[in-house]
Amino acid sequence: MDLYRAFLAIVLSFMIMLGYQYFFVKPVPPQQHSSEQSVAGKQADQAKSPPKQHQPASITAPTTQPVPVSVPVDPNARNITIETPLYSAVISEQGGGFKRFILKKYRTQRTSASGDMELVNVKGLNQLPMLFSLDNGAGSTLPVFHADREKLDLSAGTDTKTLAMKATLPGGLVLTRTLVFHADSYVIDLTYEVANTGNSAVQISPALSMNNTPFAHGSASSRYLFSGPAAYIDNKLVQVKPKKLVEGPKILQGQVSWTGYEDNYFINAVIPLTEGAHMVTIAGSGSMVRTVVSEGMISLKPKGTATYSYKMYFGPKKLTILKTVNYHLAEAINFGWFDILAKPMLWLLNFFYNFTGNYGVAIILVTILIKGSFWPITQKGMKSMKNMQKLQPKVAKLKEKYKDDPTRMNQEMMALYKTYKVNPIGGCLPMIIQIPFFFALYRVLMAAIELRHAPFMLWINDLSAPDRLMVGFDIPYVHGIPVLTLLMGVSMYLQQKMTPTTADPTQAKVMQFLPVVFTFMFLNFASGLVLYWFVNNLLSILQQQLINRQVNKA
Repeated sequence: MDLYRAFLAIVLSFMIMLGYQYFFVKPVPPQQHSSEQSVAGKQADQAKSPPKQHQPASITAPTTQPVPVSVPVDPNARNITIETPLYSAVISEQGGGFKRFILKKYRTQRTSASGDMELVNVKGLNQLPMLFSLDNGAGSTLPVFHADREKLDLSAGTDTKTLAMKATLPGGLVLTRTLVFHADSYVIDLTYEVANTGNSAVQISPALSMNNTPFAHGSASSRYLFSGPAAYIDNKLVQVKPKKLVEGPKILQGQVSWTGYEDNYFINAVIPLTEGAHMVTIAGSGSMVRTVVSEGMISLKPKGTATYSYKMYFGPKKLTILKTVNYHLAEAINFGWFDILAKPMLWLLNFFYNFTGNYGVAIILVTILIKGSFWPITQKGMKSMKNMQKLQPKVAKLKEKYKDDPTRMNQEMMALYKTYKVNPIGGCLPMIIQIPFFFALYRVLMAAIELRHAPFMLWINDLSAPDRLMVGFDIPYVHGIPVLTLLMGVSMYLQQKMTPTTADPTQAKVMQFLPVVFTFMFLNFASGLVLYWFVNNLLSILQQQLINRQVNKA
């Protein structure tokens, strides 16, 4: 049947997609992380933006290399430490960049011995993120700031503290940097004031630069998802493939809501607040990605000042947190074509977690809810397939009788379906309708930081990692017994045996291999995704059993 072949093509296409990810998208060295490209955003909340400080005459792309030349280290420059309930940070007085930024609520890997998650892992002073310069990001000099304190400790609650840093630059310029830290937020407010204390005008090209390398957290699902520089400009999300940067810098210009570096779980982002268009220049060198936000060139009058404001967010890509930050930062969580379905499913996942305290149970409840929502239409489709199966002997006779007259054969078959009140497309249509919902949940379970290191039960202690039951000795390739994945394969086989089919013998044999192929492909998928598939199969088996009883009684 043509419709059956169409559905088989959909299933095989899905298999090809998974197989491509499994076999050809290998774990890559940090410098080869890939991505999808799109573009992005407008300044989000004008009420939160500071008054317009200046209007740049022009903005030109930085002429710097991806990694600036080394600069001498000033032995008198101190390291300023900041401790909050959420993170620990270290800022260098030379240049003012962040030497360390460690998240206290997240670990590098699941084991406690792995240490807290570190979002800054570059070493050279001129490679540190959040360097502000007046030479359009050239980074040829790193002024030494003098901070008003050497350490800040913020207690839990609503505690807010300010760090002021001042540097004297050549040409009579004084640069004052103010940072505001919040105990209950990953957001840091930054303000730079440039004062011309001289008697003549000075040309300046302010720019803020960030240098990033891939976050090291050993996520198995990272190989399938985007990791690299991104920006939200003119209401569009841009994700730049790092490997494309070898061809030259990527230059973006417009209303920049934010720009930064992200993977599927974390993001380092800067939000420029000064009104007007900005230019974002993204360059790459090996594993390092350098992003420069240019403010444009201005002439600063004698005794004049210019102020530039930003917000920075170094933290988890958790939707509820990013929405509180605003400035379209939540758009960093992108589920592609299925975004409109995926984000409500993520909300449901967190909703059930708030009641159960277990994301594995939450996945089961979301699966039951989705299956229950489609229960009536699926039941109708399964009954149609069961009735179609009963008619196969009659259909076979018609095909044999009118094999030389296709038009007459189709007419007789339609009459047969009408007589027995069977809809030939009723069996496949419900399955096709559910495919977008599966893909949406598939994306959520692969990328949601909520599942990272989240335990379920027994041997499943990380729903973002493949399930493995360790047996005390190494097993080649799998390194443990994938119990849940094997159960998923068995359930898929049982479901297939119970499901009526109108396929010819050749097609039926092809379909018999699907459980084996899926089991093999799911071996290295996140256990949360395997759990969903397993529970969905069990519910389908239950539904088919109930339908078989009803049809047999009829």
